Amino acid sequence: MTTENVKTAFVEEISEEPRMPGSETDLERKPEWQPRYPGSGRLKGKVAIVTGGDSGIGRATAVLFAREGAKVAIAYLEENDDAKITAEAIEQEGSEALLHESDLGCPDSCKLLIDRVIDKWGQLDILANIAGEQHPDDDITDITVEQLQRTFQTNIFSMFYLTQAARPHLKKGAAIINCTSVTMYQGAAILLDYSSTKGAITAFTRSLSENLVGEGIRVNAVAPGPIWTPLNPMGGQPPENMDDFGEDTPMGRPGEPNEVAPSFLFLACEDSSYMSGQVLHPNGGMIING
Repeated sequence: MTTENVKTAFVEEISEEPRMPGSETDLERKPEWQPRYPGSGRLKGKVAIVTGGDSGIGRATAVLFAREGAKVAIAYLEENDDAKITAEAIEQEGSEALLHESDLGCPDSCKLLIDRVIDKWGQLDILANIAGEQHPDDDITDITVEQLQRTFQTNIFSMFYLTQAARPHLKKGAAIINCTSVTMYQGAAILLDYSSTKGAITAFTRSLSENLVGEGIRVNAVAPGPIWTPLNPMGGQPPENMDDFGEDTPMGRPGEPNEVAPSFLFLACEDSSYMSGQVLHPNGGMIING
């Protein structure tokens, strides 16, 4: 199957909703994604896949991984301009990038991504599942069948498909880091389907950890709070919510992608060698249980 065929497979158009995550290039206020400190070689010799790596938390994580020595493949849906910026930033860190444009809700797309990474670099050490989408609705009856299926397909089915494709290549010392959300712990009245997928991701993380920890493969997750990325201002939140987005956190502001990426780095490298099945919470000071 060709890349173009894989890209269009399984894509369900949601007529009343924008495609996610939206273009970071088009945002008036740009997210802060640049790494904040010099690298120290914590991922030297490693190969990583970062889904949703074209923008937001994914971009910040991909570039930080590159600064720490990893070669990075980024998977994204369709924002080519954003993806090229990420690839250039990876290369400016002295590393190598691979771009994979496709819908990871399709199993064949996930297999193609893994095949391309192995063909190019011969190994896979880190899988960071960050890609996601959300569509706000005030009432559960407003959630269409297509939207419900699409949100689960993007947010959790893709993690199953990609992990299944990656599993034969993950050796002792490999790390999987999944992106869940504070909404899994606190709920979100207008994000019923999205929050449900994040609950599934947390359960998937803990169960997959139990499944793989004996093989020396660690599985953890990161649960961000409100972060300034294209996802929310470009359709992931109602427009009227954006004027004070993130101000209800104890810190009184939304987070930036480069404030979340270090959590992914910590869980990807040997600094977290005694952690598996755990969730980190860069959320602006919100106290949650779990």
